[in-house]
Amino acid sequence: MLMRPRRLRRTAAMRAMVRETRLCPSMLVYPIFIREGRGIVEDISAMPGQKRYSPDTLPEVLERVTKAGVDNVLLFGLPEHKDERGSGAYAEDGVVQQALREGKKRFPEMLFIADVCMCEYTSHGHCGVLKGGAGSSNPDLTVDNDPTIELLAQTAVSQARAGADVVAPSDMMDGRVGAIRAALDAAGLEDTAILSYAVKYASAFYGPFREAAGSAPAFGDRRSYQMDPRNAREAMRELALDLEEGADMVMVKPGLPYLDILRAVKEKSPVPVGSYCVSGEYSMIKAAAANGWLDEERTVCEVATCLVRAGADILITYHAPELAGWIREGKL
Repeated sequence: MLMRPRRLRRTAAMRAMVRETRLCPSMLVYPIFIREGRGIVEDISAMPGQKRYSPDTLPEVLERVTKAGVDNVLLFGLPEHKDERGSGAYAEDGVVQQALREGKKRFPEMLFIADVCMCEYTSHGHCGVLKGGAGSSNPDLTVDNDPTIELLAQTAVSQARAGADVVAPSDMMDGRVGAIRAALDAAGLEDTAILSYAVKYASAFYGPFREAAGSAPAFGDRRSYQMDPRNAREAMRELALDLEEGADMVMVKPGLPYLDILRAVKEKSPVPVGSYCVSGEYSMIKAAAANGWLDEERTVCEVATCLVRAGADILITYHAPELAGWIREGKL
């Protein structure tokens, strides 16, 4: 008997009924850039359609996002002043802490995730404090792991106190998940969850983000602490360590170029797995669509479907509001 798989592709209703991979708005997370100051809503040239907001204008974008059906946001901070120790990251009145208080007051039911890292706050642009100090006469330009994780833990506690439901360490220091968990618990913040950037590669796809967040390193690069794109087994080690230290959720970053890693992590992880469709992926699609080379809607929907098919339970994407609408319209 001749099998005819095409029977199940014949109509839109048939295709929808037998679809294996399904998306819903509740799995989407929208990243937002928060800039210190007041009255700020400014375009990000490297990421068309994305903007920076000050804490007082954040409710404007939150209103738009919630109306689109997205209830989860990830906040990144751009401080007015930076120093060698990134003190703005863990300041009680830091830019993200201000935004969290404003956001939670206006939208208490939203889920607020706070990025935990130092790169946006350090004068040298690296994800931690440097051995010897960047300003010394003979500085060691290596990021000092253990002093850095102490500051990351302080950052996480200050963000949780300000209203973060989830803290998301993205620095790739060794032992930071355990240090953050211990600090949160000691501060009586046991209910604050940790979404770990467990598998974060030293990727060329972060370029537009560094312009958006003002976080490009002043010298060198981040390959001594972010992962080598050539390595896959290393991802399993990073996953195992973060799970052992208490991560409630884990993430693979970037997204589409690392589908094999995402699938491998999904097969091993007992906790929810996220994928971050990063700035470079977003900007490439935007540029191609602006030139008429790609259909933006179809491309974004296909990329999102591929990431979820590969294993993502959580999808962090700058297209989240649009995706939520397309999901409601039955296009995914």
